[in-house]
Amino acid sequence: MRIAILGAGSLGTIVGAYLANGGMDVELIDAYQEHVDALNQTGAKVVGTTEFHAKVKAITPDQKSGTYDLVLLLTKQLSNGTILRELLPFLHEESIVCSLQNGIPEENVASIVGAGRVIAGSVEFGATFMQPGVSSLTTEYAQFKKYAFQIGELNGETSDRIQRVKSVLDLVGGTHISDNLVGTKWSKLLINNAFSGLSAALNGEYGDILDDEVGIVSAVHIADETIKVGHANGIEFVKMNGFDIASLELKSEQDIPERIKTLKYVMEPSRLLKASMLQDLEKKRKTEIDYINGVVSSKAEGTGIATPYNDLVVKLVQSAEETQTVPDFQTNIVEFKHLVDGR
Repeated sequence: MRIAILGAGSLGTIVGAYLANGGMDVELIDAYQEHVDALNQTGAKVVGTTEFHAKVKAITPDQKSGTYDLVLLLTKQLSNGTILRELLPFLHEESIVCSLQNGIPEENVASIVGAGRVIAGSVEFGATFMQPGVSSLTTEYAQFKKYAFQIGELNGETSDRIQRVKSVLDLVGGTHISDNLVGTKWSKLLINNAFSGLSAALNGEYGDILDDEVGIVSAVHIADETIKVGHANGIEFVKMNGFDIASLELKSEQDIPERIKTLKYVMEPSRLLKASMLQDLEKKRKTEIDYINGVVSSKAEGTGIATPYNDLVVKLVQSAEETQTVPDFQTNIVEFKHLVDGR
């Protein structure tokens, strides 16, 4: 099996190192020339909660050749249109494209490469890019080897090819087949919408949202909008760590205090996190906001469901992108207060 890792950043470097060490024919594809050079010259080095080194083959996107049996998609969704169209000549009829991106990219990926080629995937471990050729595993090693990926066919079937992909990814870490991987990705999207989106829109860590009266109420409404829109699109949300994500839906305004209590309990261990989208704004880069909170706004079209909180997050982050500034918490929290107060 010939494998391509499209987007060999923090996660892709680790995946590539373990696949290469496992004897797979794998190419790490990345646009960062210095990183590609380091990977070829000194190999892929994994640090953090483990120490690991492997000889790998890395190329830049213009150096692709032949065809790939399996493509692990780890780029940001912002570049999907260009990257996937450039990939098409290097796919054969039976090629598999496994989407391992944030958000819900599968429909868009399928529209370009063909639905029959696409399987859904979810990365369950964390990593930080340290320097060219070096990536830090931030998840405990034992947990990583037990639970690194979830994968699934879009129709929920356990097919022969999903078993083949599992056997490949098991070389990296524990890989689990889901019969509702799309539901899993929507559950993760909800958390990203409520906290990553607000973190970027307000310029704060998750804890700042938890501790602010308007911030936490806004998170509750963002979660509610996501659930309602998901249900309207036929999504069955998957439990996360035993927690029923769909239970965050609001039946009435009287539910808000209880939902605040629940969200504070569930998210307390993550209070020091800062959204990668906020880090993008700090670096004056475009974010994936259209593929996070923007998914709810777009999927709400035609359902009759209003999504003012998700819409405001998108508006504020897009404004920061356009002006290449970082949002001001006190200024932007007022915008959400207007929504909370019904103004």
